[in-house]
Amino acid sequence: MGHAIQRATELALDETTVTALRAALKSTADEVVQAIIDAVPPYANALSGRMGATIRRAVRTALGHYLDLASGNATSGDAGDAAYELGRGEVRAGRSMDALLSAYRVGARVAWRCLAAGAVPAGLPAAEVAKFAELTFAYIDELSAASAAGHADELAARGRAHERHLEHLARDLLAGASPDVLLASAQRAGWQPPDSLTAVLLPAAQARPAYRALDPSTLVLDDLPDATGVLLVPDADRSHLLRQLTDRTAVVGPARPWTRASASYTRAVRARSLSSDIRDTEDHLPELVLSADVDAFADLRARALAPLRTLPVATARRLEETLRAWLLHQGRRDEAAAALFVHPQTVRYRMSQLRELFPDLASPHRVLELTLAVGLRVS
Repeated sequence: MGHAIQRATELALDETTVTALRAALKSTADEVVQAIIDAVPPYANALSGRMGATIRRAVRTALGHYLDLASGNATSGDAGDAAYELGRGEVRAGRSMDALLSAYRVGARVAWRCLAAGAVPAGLPAAEVAKFAELTFAYIDELSAASAAGHADELAARGRAHERHLEHLARDLLAGASPDVLLASAQRAGWQPPDSLTAVLLPAAQARPAYRALDPSTLVLDDLPDATGVLLVPDADRSHLLRQLTDRTAVVGPARPWTRASASYTRAVRARSLSSDIRDTEDHLPELVLSADVDAFADLRARALAPLRTLPVATARRLEETLRAWLLHQGRRDEAAAALFVHPQTVRYRMSQLRELFPDLASPHRVLELTLAVGLRVS
């Protein structure tokens, strides 16, 4: 109330004038409220019931404090606190500051008309009327500023709370919490569950910039271990998502029902552990399948490729590469030779060696086992 108090020091209403204005305080407050109802549509229904009674009391309190200022008594209570809380209440009611500022403007005009109409007959000198007007509008400006501060603070507090709820939901999703827990977490966050979520891993520093280009319902965490960030993108168009991430160091997991987002995240993490070159996990399913159980894969290779272990390391490696090419090209010698950058006769010679080492090479079961054993290149 700094400026209003300064204005008040320039104007000291006499007791007769103040008494007359206080007598009209209730009727003035009622006129202010009615004018707001008539002129500011968002308040047409808001000023009924308990809320209406609260606002009417706030108007009477503000007018009373105003008269205290005008009479030179500026220590009888600060209406700025009430205005601040009014601004916070507007956020809770789902209204912007526009409606409240309009109400202040309407209220100032009506209050000035009513108060001036009472002050002049009560003996306020004409020379003081201008000062009275200046005090009125300085007071309203400061109430407006206090309400705007309350509105902004409440928005910020709610924004921080909302962010915390969204982060908590994202962590629950990554942890694979139960559907009941996830539903409760989503409700607290005010987040509408989609049909599916797609996990995207990327460096933490890229998480927020990438998020800004995606669906606003995307969940984001940028404080995971190893400076990792994760986005959980709802109902993603995969090809479009990959294009949006072209300039990012990202690994995109599969789309999964939203309550199973942890499966998408886990696959993306595992893909990143396999190679830094993987972007779309859907392009690397064979490698992911074969690496799902590292111990089982090692056991399979040891058993299936045991005959090669009797050979020198370099020879065994050449034959394994030949066997891999021969199996993947379904026995087509020329194609296998091209893949190995050798002459087809070389492939023929090596395959004769392999048939000696694997007498049952034509067995479907042996072909399956060997195909799996050599399907993933092992350094």
